[in-house]
Amino acid sequence: MARHAEIAGAGFAGLAAATALRQRGWTVRVHEKNDELRAFGAGIFIWDNGLRVLQAIGAYDAVLDGAFAAPGYDSRTNGETLVSQSINGPGEYRLLTMSRQHLYEAMLGAAQRSGAEILTGSEAIGADPRGELLMADGRRLKADLVIGADGVKSAVRDSLGLEVARRRYEDGIIRVLTDRATLKGGVWDHVIDFWRTGDRLLRILYTPSGPDLLYMAMLAPAADSQAAGVPVKPAPWIEAFPELEPVLTTLGDRGRYDVYETTKLDRWSAGRVAIVGDSAHAMPPTLAQGAGCAITNALGLAVALEEAATVEAALSLWEARERPLTDHTQRRAAEIAASRALASGMAWDDEGLRAARHIPTGTTPFATEPHQAAYS
Repeated sequence: MARHAEIAGAGFAGLAAATALRQRGWTVRVHEKNDELRAFGAGIFIWDNGLRVLQAIGAYDAVLDGAFAAPGYDSRTNGETLVSQSINGPGEYRLLTMSRQHLYEAMLGAAQRSGAEILTGSEAIGADPRGELLMADGRRLKADLVIGADGVKSAVRDSLGLEVARRRYEDGIIRVLTDRATLKGGVWDHVIDFWRTGDRLLRILYTPSGPDLLYMAMLAPAADSQAAGVPVKPAPWIEAFPELEPVLTTLGDRGRYDVYETTKLDRWSAGRVAIVGDSAHAMPPTLAQGAGCAITNALGLAVALEEAATVEAALSLWEARERPLTDHTQRRAAEIAASRALASGMAWDDEGLRAARHIPTGTTPFATEPHQAAYS
């Protein structure tokens, strides 16, 4: 008889876990408390490790069709280019950028094709370690495995009594999508990390996410009420980055401001309940690995369940195998966020790219396929 999983949260982690489990013969039901299936936020980066996972779960081709592969990643501070690195060429790291909705639709399609059942307007409020998902309507849904993938404010996680360490930082970002306007071709096809230091610290991570689509992550200290305010007030941003005026004047009332934060658990499971993604290890976006680590660990969980004799043994194996890299990535992302090291033109290095160059559990067979030559 097939084993069954109940999953709280139909975000990236929940969908990746659902698809990977279905591929291994499980029956799966995913509960999304919102009334529609969609991604929240604006744009997103997916490095090599995440692309391998997307291929393993059958979402890669759909992601590739519409994602953007920038030829370079530049860092500019106070108008001076400090670092310029090539990406996405033969033998180089792969980094695709896209809207979060584009990634979401590709992953949702893969989950639906796999046969996962996905319910909207279905809210989980907790879990029993013996293997039950507790619903807002009073139901207790029995399962061989319960997965809490319900985000930073996870109700499933908080119901289990796990020790949670949280940290908030002094900076936050406004995430917006807009039209690229005249900023196309040449260097404007690069990802460019613009910084302004001095009397006022501001940053715009300029990210082409398609032929006509631009994602901007606009960093300002929380204490800077003018720059951190939403709707965006263009004046301080245009003063800091005049070359971006064609797009800064088009933002209207889009975007929201979120302070950087970190969530860390003492353990990723309790009994037959696993906590996955931002519920377990939310991190600042300074390494662009939040989603990458989430879907990597979701796939790793499914593989561990295939390998171990019991669910409890699988959860122990899973955390022992996947957590060290996630802890490293979360710690390094936090260091960069706290120090603002990127403003000094910090190049991508082995410490920052450790997760990106990792071949995730369950993806090794895909590493040598011809269209993956850039991974080798």
